[in-house]
Amino acid sequence: MARTDEVARPAEEGGAPPRFPFPITSALDPSPEYARLRTEKPVSRVTLPSGDIAWVVTRYEDVRFVFNDARFSRQAATRPEAPKLMPGVEGDPDSIVSKDAPDHTRLRRLVAPAFTVRRIEGMRQGIQTTVDGLLDAMEQAGAPGDVVSSLSAPLPIITICDLLGVPASDRDRFREWSDMMFRTSPDELESAVAARNALIGYLAAMVQERRAEPADDLLGVLIAARDNDDRLSERELVSFAGGLIVAGYETTANRLANAVLVLLRNPGQLEALRADPELIGDAVEELLRFIPGGAAGGLMRVAVEDVEVGGELIKAGDGVIAITNSANRDEAVWEDPDRFDITRKPGSHTSFGHGIHHCVGAQLARLELQIGIATLLRRFPGLRLAVPETELPWKKNVVIHSLEALPVAW
Repeated sequence: MARTDEVARPAEEGGAPPRFPFPITSALDPSPEYARLRTEKPVSRVTLPSGDIAWVVTRYEDVRFVFNDARFSRQAATRPEAPKLMPGVEGDPDSIVSKDAPDHTRLRRLVAPAFTVRRIEGMRQGIQTTVDGLLDAMEQAGAPGDVVSSLSAPLPIITICDLLGVPASDRDRFREWSDMMFRTSPDELESAVAARNALIGYLAAMVQERRAEPADDLLGVLIAARDNDDRLSERELVSFAGGLIVAGYETTANRLANAVLVLLRNPGQLEALRADPELIGDAVEELLRFIPGGAAGGLMRVAVEDVEVGGELIKAGDGVIAITNSANRDEAVWEDPDRFDITRKPGSHTSFGHGIHHCVGAQLARLELQIGIATLLRRFPGLRLAVPETELPWKKNVVIHSLEALPVAW
């Protein structure tokens, strides 16, 4: 499965910081460069695709420090003068992921009741019913089937659209918009921006329709917060809903497909999980730790004052990317971190972030992964790849390493 992405570039000549994201040899492993940096220079300057210079932080403890310290601002990263990862791509200042406290706290409190452990657990049966129906259709169509189109792509979009109250007839449109928004190729930038505008436009219209006909769903809760006590602006309302759809779909869909592939690549671990289905919780945590989250491995933050991290002085105004892909393979935290082991107790991996920006939908993503993987393995005990692994199609020019398809037989 050796491959390279167009976002991966060789080091700059003439002593300039190396280009980032670093080259990879496998979509299911972080760049080998991270292991070297953790040992030799855990906080390093890099050249971004935009041409800007920024810092990357690679050790687990330093990554958590950056996540948790208010001096590293997501809001500052949306300002025009801030360093940018990609050329021509501006952050959305109204998005919850771009907010600092106290605005982030205000927005998070609005949506947190929809993602409590009790409420998410109450979604279990509905998600199980969705998974059963999707796998019924895959089985009826006959082998070979495709895990991506049959399960990993539709499950998260169905779940998040149901949570927000998006009509079933519009799910495919949301999936297409979300897919395009994660493209990174310069010649697709215009299409990515158009997709984001289409999504925001649709949601703005949906908000107006829902005001005329209120409903008891998450979007209805957000509208009430906007209209009844002015706890968020109209732009924040629409951006918030759009962010939930994109985050709730794209990351979970790709994690699920990649997780199935990792299990198929590790037959001993797969058989251990089949023999003891109760391991599914630990298996999902290990899959979340083991599988890289994306090409960049983190969001841009900007230091709002001078801060020392890992022995390096980061100046106010400098861009910083805390690399979760590297933190999750830190030898100081996990023994033999490049080994996939579902009996491992992964502890606090950084795949859902840390601090105030810890993913609000983490428990929902876990539940979808647990039910999706467990049901797939139970329904298809002979599950195996239907093509050589080297022939698997991977999307190019995307933020998250994504399979176009995962053909399987049983």
